Amino acid sequence: MSQFAVTPLPQRAPSVRRRRSAVSRAIAMLALGTFVATTAQADSLLELYDAAKLYDATYMAARAQAESEYSKADQAKSLVRPSVNLQASINRTDFNSSADAPQVALPATSYDSNTTNKRVGLQARQTIYNADSFARLDQAEQTRLVADANLQLAAQDLAVRVTQAYFDVLGAQDVLNTAQANKAALAEQLAAAQRSFEVGNSTITDTREAQARHDLATAQELAAANELRVKRITLDQLVGRANVIPNPLRTPATLDSLAPGEMEEWVNQAQGSPNVLKASAGLQVAKLEIKRARAGHLPTLDAVASLQRTDIDSSNQLARTTGGAGTSAAIGLEMNMSLYAGNAVQNRIAEVLKLQEKAEHDLDNAKRQVTLGTRQAYLGVQSGLAQVKAYEAAESSAKLALEATQLGYRVGVRINKDVLDAQTQLANTQKDLFKSRYDVIVGSVKLRQASGVLTQDDLAELNKLLAN
Repeated sequence: MSQFAVTPLPQRAPSVRRRRSAVSRAIAMLALGTFVATTAQADSLLELYDAAKLYDATYMAARAQAESEYSKADQAKSLVRPSVNLQASINRTDFNSSADAPQVALPATSYDSNTTNKRVGLQARQTIYNADSFARLDQAEQTRLVADANLQLAAQDLAVRVTQAYFDVLGAQDVLNTAQANKAALAEQLAAAQRSFEVGNSTITDTREAQARHDLATAQELAAANELRVKRITLDQLVGRANVIPNPLRTPATLDSLAPGEMEEWVNQAQGSPNVLKASAGLQVAKLEIKRARAGHLPTLDAVASLQRTDIDSSNQLARTTGGAGTSAAIGLEMNMSLYAGNAVQNRIAEVLKLQEKAEHDLDNAKRQVTLGTRQAYLGVQSGLAQVKAYEAAESSAKLALEATQLGYRVGVRINKDVLDAQTQLANTQKDLFKSRYDVIVGSVKLRQASGVLTQDDLAELNKLLAN
């Protein structure tokens, strides 16, 4: 009976075995870290957003800034409210006078006097008309609107960052799962190639190709595991928690189309975005600044009331000690009006007129930028939705192609490399599909941010896409 001569596979060098052992240990450590993380309770997107609002330094700084602007706006109200001042003073005057005697035989004369004046009183003032103060009060209201817009922008930015980090972790987890499944499939193909080589049905080339693909899959698995750890750390840092585990997407994952579905409807919504509101408030502040400048030549009218108690104690050489005390009260109107200030008012008016022109251009630019950003984000989401459908079809085709290639390999009409290529194509297609899905979800959030309509309720809607 004839026998096939089987050439044994060359043994790997000890250094290669050590490298493989080190790689295996590294993957095991990463997998252990992933397992420990998965034992923690999964968190929803909205829960992590609420946690981030209490931890993220950028958002908390923006909130503190907004609260300080609110207090600053309240300060302007004091300009039209009454003010009451307590006034008190005490003065002591010493007077000494001496005169030489005339040529007649008279003695020299001298005169000394000491006076102590004590005064205490209250003064109240109420603005009746002051164009500058009234304009500053209106500016304070616009400042409050700007603070509201800045805080809203900070909240939207935080929502985008949390959403991005959340789905980055889910995407990295899917990539790792795909890499592990791909490695397992390639390991089976490597074993099949080795068996075929041992019985003489294939060449050493098939085994080497399968081994190379398996080694590459091992490296990809290691990189994917490390990328997952990096994404987890980023999310943990953002929300101030350890070992955060996001809820995965529901299976099967279905992404709804945009609502509203027309681009111009999104653009119209964007005209009320915080960036536009900020620029609009800036224009109003510039217009009010013109009023303040023109108030430089307008009169001011205040109501003034005072109540004062005076005590005078005086002593001198002639009358010895004199003095008295009394109380005085007064109420009236006080008007002030600048007649000439060295052309300062006219030059100030010319300055703020140009600042108003600048504010108008800033408002136009804000509207254009918001419109452009909304259009770009809308097209990105629409393109992403189309790509998801295309990748889903590609995944189905890749699975069928792999099954057909494996069947052809078993019956001898396909070679080992064809199976390896089909398996790699399926893995790459699945990675692209996962990425496109998460890009669409994050892109929809960024679209709402660009149009200025992103709220916490939108994150609650995204939670419906996640498994509990």
